[in-house]
Amino acid sequence: MAQDEKEKEGDTEPTEVILMAAKNGITEMVRKILEIYPVAMYDVDKDQKNIVLLTVEHKQPRVYELLLSLKKKNVIKDNLFSEVDNKGNSVLHLAATKAEFSWPVPGAASQMQWEIRWYEYIKNSMERSLLPLLNKKGQTPEEIFTKTHEDLVKQGGDWLSSTANACSVVAGLFVTSTFSTATNLPEVVEGNKHSEASKIFASSSFVSFYTSLVAVVMFLSILTSGYREKDFRHALPWKLLLGLTAFYMSIASTLTKEMSPSQTLAQMLKFGAKRWRVTEASEEENIWAPKCLCEPVNSNPANAV
Repeated sequence: MAQDEKEKEGDTEPTEVILMAAKNGITEMVRKILEIYPVAMYDVDKDQKNIVLLTVEHKQPRVYELLLSLKKKNVIKDNLFSEVDNKGNSVLHLAATKAEFSWPVPGAASQMQWEIRWYEYIKNSMERSLLPLLNKKGQTPEEIFTKTHEDLVKQGGDWLSSTANACSVVAGLFVTSTFSTATNLPEVVEGNKHSEASKIFASSSFVSFYTSLVAVVMFLSILTSGYREKDFRHALPWKLLLGLTAFYMSIASTLTKEMSPSQTLAQMLKFGAKRWRVTEASEEENIWAPKCLCEPVNSNPANAV
């Protein structure tokens, strides 16, 4: 048993410290090791992945920026960025693989956006001659990206569909409710069109109506989109951002309209008129009741004759 354990321990190759620091994003440790022991840049793991390949595979942007800066200062060699692992995967092939962790952003659509941004960042930092390289399976980086992100694209599309569907229903209610006030102003506002309160009420009504209408259009455009990979980079996030911004503006302008002095005055007048009618009716009842009580009651019909 002891011999077997020793053989197993001998078979396992210890991971170099600089490779562990690169995988975990410890920038200061990577910098310090390369300053003290520059030969550590040539260390590779059992899959023949060097410090650059591991940094890109584990999505460590700060460490990669450090390596690019050291490359410009000629501290590390350029050929480290062009090497491949034992499967023929280059830096761009590893950047195309899906991250095993979640980016610090909520939602599958935002995760997909960050995956595209990371892939484009690595692609723009590489030499053009290295982009069309194939691995040992004959796959391009684009093919690997499409294959490994199929589930994330589906999850992002479902998340956007559910979000846009729920928001479009509420925004549609705002459109119908604000249309009447945007086209027909209350009598109190029409009687004081040049007052500041009336201007606030009218402008808030128009802003609430048109922003809710824009929100509905944006959410419907998300629901009718094809949810392609490239759409998660700019088109879909901007539509969602514009739709949510217009939706929140519609809510804010509706609250401003309801809290405007003209609307408050109209509500007070309506409440006062209703209160006056109720008071007038109760006064009439109170006046009629004593008259009935004051009439003499003749209990003997003979006396009346």
